[in-house]
Amino acid sequence: MVSSVTSVSSADPLVVGRVIGDVVDLFVPSVNMSVTYGTKHVTNGCELKPSMCVENPRVHIGGYSDQFYTLVMTDPDAPSPSEPSLRQWVHWIVTDIPGGTNPTRGTEILPYMAPRPPVGIHRYILVLYKQRAPLAFVNPPQSRGNFSTRQFAFDHRLETVATVYFNAQKEPMNRRR
Repeated sequence: MVSSVTSVSSADPLVVGRVIGDVVDLFVPSVNMSVTYGTKHVTNGCELKPSMCVENPRVHIGGYSDQFYTLVMTDPDAPSPSEPSLRQWVHWIVTDIPGGTNPTRGTEILPYMAPRPPVGIHRYILVLYKQRAPLAFVNPPQSRGNFSTRQFAFDHRLETVATVYFNAQKEPMNRRR
């Protein structure tokens, strides 16, 4: 007998875009996170021009005010999607963000670095983690290249609660705005 129930995960944009698998393990979203660059709201798999992403995004995190969150932005396709030898390139880390606020209320561990994809279409992934407690001290990574969000989450006992990603590719010089 063939089931008429469609698997939710097979149509999930995080699975289709290989965010689940390449960057995070399967998880159940439990906190709302809204990400905006200028007037563009980021939805999974949307395309943004790097010139729109020069300034760090506005991020609003749901959750409870007595709960703390960590935000990590990473590019698993560095330097090239066909040869991601620097997988992952970390673009931003902010810890101790109170629920119901935004990253400006947290502790920036690694300053925001705008996307600059040299070749191909890159995925830029923002992962939100719930912390068990405030993080007393977090060392910034030694290098932005070869970062592992999984290892970072494991080391700091973080739980994945939300993720959103967008795609970007190098802009032709005459079309940048």
